[in-house]
Amino acid sequence: MSRLVVHDAATNAVVTDTTNVTEIQEALTPIGVRFERWPVVSLPPGADAEAVLDAYRPHLDELLGQTGAGSADVLMLAPDAPNKEALRAKFLNEHTHTEDEVRFFHEGAGNFVLHVGGKVYDARCTAGDLISVPANIQHWFDAGTEPRFTAVRIFTDTSGWVPHYTGTDMATRFPAQTADRA
Repeated sequence: MSRLVVHDAATNAVVTDTTNVTEIQEALTPIGVRFERWPVVSLPPGADAEAVLDAYRPHLDELLGQTGAGSADVLMLAPDAPNKEALRAKFLNEHTHTEDEVRFFHEGAGNFVLHVGGKVYDARCTAGDLISVPANIQHWFDAGTEPRFTAVRIFTDTSGWVPHYTGTDMATRFPAQTADRA
């Protein structure tokens, strides 16, 4: 289930905790984050990347047209992936990107945690969720110690995805409310 927990960054007090999609959108829109729900397409277990992209083609074509992004690919991560710790570590520290980070979750879940305007927004994204984190917003991503997700990544230029680390301890101070911690 999608969930948004907003903390005051100075006190760690919870300002918002909701699973209501409309409330999530209303909380994220003022900071420029796009959050929406798409219908999840039924695919056979283990469907490959092309099948996932083909299944969502109408939604992707519309989104690519709206945003001017150039392409999409699929990232699949399972608990038995040999590189799961390295992938998790890469995005677990607070960083920014030079272009919007857009993800649609076909299956599984992950948390985008954003540090904006004195608040920390922990957005738990699950199957059917699309999130677009604007360029240059401080954030981190966590899918937990046993990650399981299939996500469509939408981008204009993959060089825009290079993380620029802030060097803060925010991700340690505000760990994502992943399924293995919630």
